[in-house]
Amino acid sequence: MTSAAYSVVQTNLKTGAVVTTLPITSLAFTHTLNASGSCAVGIPLFAPEADPNSLRPGVSGLVVLRDGAPVWGGILWTLAADIENGTLTLNASGFHSHYQGRYFVNGWTAKSKEQATILKDWIAYCNADNGIATDTSTVAATGSVRTTVWTKYELKNVAEAIGELADNINGFNFRYVPYWITPGTKIGHRFTISSREGVATSHSLTHRANCNVTSVSYDSTALCTVAYATGADKGNGEKLVGVFTNASLEAAMPERLIVGTYSDVKETQTLISKAQAHINAGAVPTAIPELTLYPGEFGPLDFVPGDITAVDIDAGYVALFDEFVVTECATAVDVNGTESIKLALASKELFQNANPS
Repeated sequence: MTSAAYSVVQTNLKTGAVVTTLPITSLAFTHTLNASGSCAVGIPLFAPEADPNSLRPGVSGLVVLRDGAPVWGGILWTLAADIENGTLTLNASGFHSHYQGRYFVNGWTAKSKEQATILKDWIAYCNADNGIATDTSTVAATGSVRTTVWTKYELKNVAEAIGELADNINGFNFRYVPYWITPGTKIGHRFTISSREGVATSHSLTHRANCNVTSVSYDSTALCTVAYATGADKGNGEKLVGVFTNASLEAAMPERLIVGTYSDVKETQTLISKAQAHINAGAVPTAIPELTLYPGEFGPLDFVPGDITAVDIDAGYVALFDEFVVTECATAVDVNGTESIKLALASKELFQNANPS
């Protein structure tokens, strides 16, 4: 088995220019479905690269390279110095964390507009005002039209808006992909979207063949027979409401009602879609496996959050052969460059229409 060669580069967050290659002593990074993900990097406390005038939380970017190719990118947010052991731990979050600190300070209105166009407009708005140059050139039309209206007084958060748009019926999965603009010199990142239902892969996982399934949990807390979604105040003390019912589940179990609150939604049809999303997510109990891939079988980008993979488990009560959606891929690298890759998955049924936002 050949170990991968890992390195971590510090970048200029605004331009993507490589500042330096860091002398790493430890490395772990995580890709998470429709979220920022995380990265922890250890470097020697007294290394020249541990320069407080250059390596700065909130200012510096970090990109993980595997055999020279970018596999994770994001923003350095915190550092922890262990003076006794002479190490400095860098903690970063993916590029989506930038948009958690961006707001529509002048409000935003988009009526009956393709959701891909809305996404591009939002990111272009942030890029134009002291942003991080997120590339949206590969975001293609989805065929879904949305309406989003916020006043400047609502100060809508951009990351929250992206997440809510993604979680609608016929929504999408999203992630940020780092890439070389100029090899060795400049790194960019792309915002990409894919089908909310997941993207099928050719990979199949079998317990004790190419992976070790460490646990499977079963959860019925999201089950609901009726879902309500409440929205904005109509101005008279009443709120807009959307309702959706699962008649087939009502025949099998006692009533279980879930209520979602979406105070900035101003259209009843949108609220009905939100209620339907709750119903879709709560149609069946969910099986949630966690597993570790056998070393050398796969790389950290072979299973991207949102991918669909078949999993075969035969272990007593747990007898599963089904398709699951990858929700998280966590990679740890030891001093020899050997990878340990863990996956968290969820039942595909959860994503066939949408999860409630």
